[in-house]
Amino acid sequence: MEDLFTDAYLDLFRRLLIALALGFLIGLERGWSKRELEPGRRIAGIRTFGLIGLLGALTMVLARESNLWVIALSFGGLGVLVAAVTHVEAQRTGEYGITTEVAVFIAFVLGALVMTPHVKLAAAAAVITAVILGTKPVLHAWIRRLAPEEIHAVFKLLLISVVLLPVLPDRTFDPWDALNPYEIWWMVVLISAISFLGYFAIKIAGPGRGVLLTGLLGGLVSSTAVTLNLSRLSHLQSEAPRLLAAGIVIASTTMFLRVVLVAAVLRPPLAGVLFLPLLAMTLLGYVSAWWLMRRETARTGPRIQLRNPFELNTALGFGLFLAFILWLTQVLRREIGEMGIYLTAALSGLTDVDAITLSLARLAQDPALLDTAALGILLAALVNTAVKGAIAAVLGGRRLGILVGGIFALQAVLGVVVFLVRG
Repeated sequence: MEDLFTDAYLDLFRRLLIALALGFLIGLERGWSKRELEPGRRIAGIRTFGLIGLLGALTMVLARESNLWVIALSFGGLGVLVAAVTHVEAQRTGEYGITTEVAVFIAFVLGALVMTPHVKLAAAAAVITAVILGTKPVLHAWIRRLAPEEIHAVFKLLLISVVLLPVLPDRTFDPWDALNPYEIWWMVVLISAISFLGYFAIKIAGPGRGVLLTGLLGGLVSSTAVTLNLSRLSHLQSEAPRLLAAGIVIASTTMFLRVVLVAAVLRPPLAGVLFLPLLAMTLLGYVSAWWLMRRETARTGPRIQLRNPFELNTALGFGLFLAFILWLTQVLRREIGEMGIYLTAALSGLTDVDAITLSLARLAQDPALLDTAALGILLAALVNTAVKGAIAAVLGGRRLGILVGGIFALQAVLGVVVFLVRG
């Protein structure tokens, strides 16, 4: 009896209880999702999953004492049992889903994993499994919102990236030491992925879910596209300029967060230099948007037309533009020094901020050019913001232009002041 109270046995019992609890966790979700079925008609419920987790743990204990083949035999026996039950259930109901059956095997493996040093991993995996099992309606609803051509575009770009990226040469070939095929395509994939997150989020939420949400998510894809759409809408629906101005400000302000995110991924010290001025501009933009919207009662927003950033033509076009900006940055830097960097940043900002951000993040590998690169990115962001202000004024009318332009001007002044006095 004294052996039952040793540290080794207490640890063993603790692990068995954890394996049982993890099985219960998965079984709780499965039992709830099949709650309309009468007891005994479910392939596995909360008790069965708990016992399967315990079975996995006990099998691991037995395997340690005898032979590892015990695990294989137990797993195989469980597989045969599950296959037989599934076959009978499918014949009776005509349903051929195997989600519960896969969850059974996961519960067994997690139970066995608890008996190893990876207890925390098993617990995390059990929680993730339960969450995935419970989000079936949500995931299916999300997928239904994507058109077939959008899914195909994602697969095409991912296929080309996975196949091409490992074989692309990771070195420059031009005399200016600017064009690295591997680095350029990796950057294209990074920007496309960030853009697609916003695009996918808009597809899930619906493009008319609200100006706040549309501006926020649309800013991750293309704040310029959002500005164009809302400015045209303002020309047609002049009765809601404050609401539409708020959407433009939110989208443009989200661009600053996107710049910091890209810089943090590629060159964290550069993100550190940019953080305070872009944060100040972001806070001012969001507060200003709230001020514009505070008296508005509209719950639905405009429908924004955005292009799928994972379309191959879009990605290739961005890749070519990025290569040009990388080349131009190096050439002008060699010819006229730092002024060449600022000139390139201003020119790039007329159409895009991502390309110059990527180019200058690469340049910031040299610590001596860190502040120069940060100022160049800030300049590009300010030029791009000014362009969007002009779009709002020309396409949206005088009142929209005043509202948007005034806020953009305040953001520009604040960003420059914070950059100059930081630290």
